[in-house]
Amino acid sequence: MMIRDQIEALQETSATTPACAETAEMARRQELLRRVKGIGPVFAATLTDEAFYKDFRNRREVASYFGLAPSPWQSGGIDRDQGISKAGNPRARCASVELSWLWLRHQPDSDLTQWYRERTLKASKRIKRIAIVALARKLMVALWRYLTTGLVPAGAVLKSAA
Repeated sequence: MMIRDQIEALQETSATTPACAETAEMARRQELLRRVKGIGPVFAATLTDEAFYKDFRNRREVASYFGLAPSPWQSGGIDRDQGISKAGNPRARCASVELSWLWLRHQPDSDLTQWYRERTLKASKRIKRIAIVALARKLMVALWRYLTTGLVPAGAVLKSAA
């Protein structure tokens, strides 16, 4: 009973205190993400809390923060990419890859989905798993642009306002 009373008191005080600018911006970004078809409240909250609370300067910073940036290797005349660096936020990276699989299902007409389908038309399961990481990088950059400029990812469908 005492704990329930304390929780109610905390809820009342949080409802009456004015929200700071950062909290309002986080809520706005979550709402923008929730408008995109295929992104629910859990993914919107996870992406906003883990990554999109930051202000990035460019797409490379976005990919780097998610740990989806390539890690190059050079020796003499040999230039190779060793895959992704995995140096970023692991929870955000996991959510972005999972969201990429859902993106394919819920946004079949988007340019990103079409790009993935063309690249993996006759590919093996292994290649599809590798390509989904590339799609995750492109998707996170597209969602970052959507949050900062309002530019909806090409071909993506927004939920109808209900």
